[in-house]
Amino acid sequence: MAEAFVGTWNLKTSENFDEYMKDLGVGFATRKVALVTKPTTIIEVDGDKVTVKTQSTLKNTELSFKLGEEFDETTADDRKVKSVITIVEGKMVHVQKWDGKETSLVREVNGNCLLLTLQIGDTVCTRHYEKA
Repeated sequence: MAEAFVGTWNLKTSENFDEYMKDLGVGFATRKVALVTKPTTIIEVDGDKVTVKTQSTLKNTELSFKLGEEFDETTADDRKVKSVITIVEGKMVHVQKWDGKETSLVREVNGNCLLLTLQIGDTVCTRHYEKA
């Protein structure tokens, strides 16, 4: 089911990302740099293992996981979180939990577009990617 997400995705637009990062606790300087960064996300599937690589001038990250299994993740902003990624109604749902907090990162593909919706509390950010 994760095959629909396979590919190289380039960020085109982003709405409310600064507010989202602020609510995560990301510092001012890091937020300002992140706001002008246009990351590329590469999603690969090999059997039951999914790999999500995010590459940018600011930082590169890589996650390898099995759907539905909790794993330890260090986020791009250096939070240590417990993550679970599942496929729900055709969407890749990534939930991160740390220090009594929770955020969700939901990816959905529509043709050559990938929509990433980030949410913490009432703050919602949307980031639009196009397939390379």
